[in-house]
Amino acid sequence: MKDVIIIGAGVSGCAIARELSRYQLNICVLERESDICEGTSKANSGIVHGGFDAKPGTLKAKLNVLGNSMMDKMSKKLDFEFKRNGSMVVCQNEMEIPALEKLLDQGRENGVEGMEILNREQALKLEPNLADEVYAILHIPSGGIVCPFGMNIAYAENAVQNGVEFKLETEVQSIGRVGQVYQIQTNQGVFETKCVINAAGVYADVFHNMASEKKIHIMPRRGDYCLLDKNAGNTVGHTIFQLPTEKGKGVLVTPTIHGNLMLGPTAVDIEDKEATATTAEGLQEVMEKCTKSVKNIPFKQVITSFAGLRAHEEHGEFIIGEVEDAKGFIDVAGIESPGLTSAPAIGVYVRDILAEKMELKEKEHFVEERRGIIRFMELSEEEQNQLIQENPAYGQIVCRCEKITEGEILDAIHRPLGATTLDGIKRRTRAGMGRCQAGFCTPKVMEILERELQIELKDIRKNGRRDAR
Repeated sequence: MKDVIIIGAGVSGCAIARELSRYQLNICVLERESDICEGTSKANSGIVHGGFDAKPGTLKAKLNVLGNSMMDKMSKKLDFEFKRNGSMVVCQNEMEIPALEKLLDQGRENGVEGMEILNREQALKLEPNLADEVYAILHIPSGGIVCPFGMNIAYAENAVQNGVEFKLETEVQSIGRVGQVYQIQTNQGVFETKCVINAAGVYADVFHNMASEKKIHIMPRRGDYCLLDKNAGNTVGHTIFQLPTEKGKGVLVTPTIHGNLMLGPTAVDIEDKEATATTAEGLQEVMEKCTKSVKNIPFKQVITSFAGLRAHEEHGEFIIGEVEDAKGFIDVAGIESPGLTSAPAIGVYVRDILAEKMELKEKEHFVEERRGIIRFMELSEEEQNQLIQENPAYGQIVCRCEKITEGEILDAIHRPLGATTLDGIKRRTRAGMGRCQAGFCTPKVMEILERELQIELKDIRKNGRRDAR
């Protein structure tokens, strides 16, 4: 019997787990994949949105602005990378100025500070590579960029430090209820709890509908992206949006927190909750549309492409709260953009919901801070030499593109919720994320995994569950 079971180890589920770990609760997170951050949270833009786009008065608007305001403090406490690079929304002609003014008014109503509309001459002083068609911009200084995996992993690791149990490769198959107790049947047995938090991304409707007679529908919305080499990372400094449509904020051009350039996403509604393959049409659309915002994009420096699924609820709103006909079952559903930005605030919001249902007693020794993996190449020469003396593994470069050492990979394997797959190593250390896309370092990383996990090479996976190979 658990006090709280959270379904889903994406950024929302992990932020909730971390926030609830402040209290004397027996908490378990169930995740069907072999690692955290394997769903929507691993394939998004990494944008910390200012909050101008969400409709005033909605939960999206409230949690977006609150989550944005929490990001500086949380990134320092949990040691994940975050930068306020600022955002821009571009328009193409004078006829579109009212649309910018509407976003400005909307953002101010939501509590976003510092926004202003700039003409082309003013905008070019901030971004010289704006496309020739750009007429004016809405400037949002509070916008930012973050490492989505780093943030997700930081929340999860800190939750583990505070006693939360993560059950990976544990797929929820059915949810039943006997009296006040929920019985969750999984491929790893039955789990019982009086409180379920449903943070299952594109599958949140499936689990909601198991517990409630009042059905909801989550539409997977696929988005294709292109990622360019770090040589292209200084094409723009801000995150450049186009005017939003009914399907979202449109194709953007943005630097990443690690210095690459990212383009995308598209917005295609599909039914298949597993369809994360890119399409030629989608990638072509990305490259065509982004040139309306930014010129001189070096498309020949694309090093990879990927697609992610957003969990779009038909009314376009976050669904967060106790289900009316299923007491103790709390939905955290429809968490599409700005879900990543909102995650810190979602954790607090769900905490407050639980506080109304049960007595939350604070732990005497809550671990507030978490330290991430040492980034060897960011150390001074003196610090590097000292670290190599203490641990010679830091003197061995494994990933040449990103200059990642064996010491960092060992840390990624042996820290809380350590990596067990190639993608797990990649998301924690960036080994394999560079120009050659793991072409050089994969054999060495596999050797390290084989040795440290004491498994055979044939059992090492890129990602995914053992039973899904």
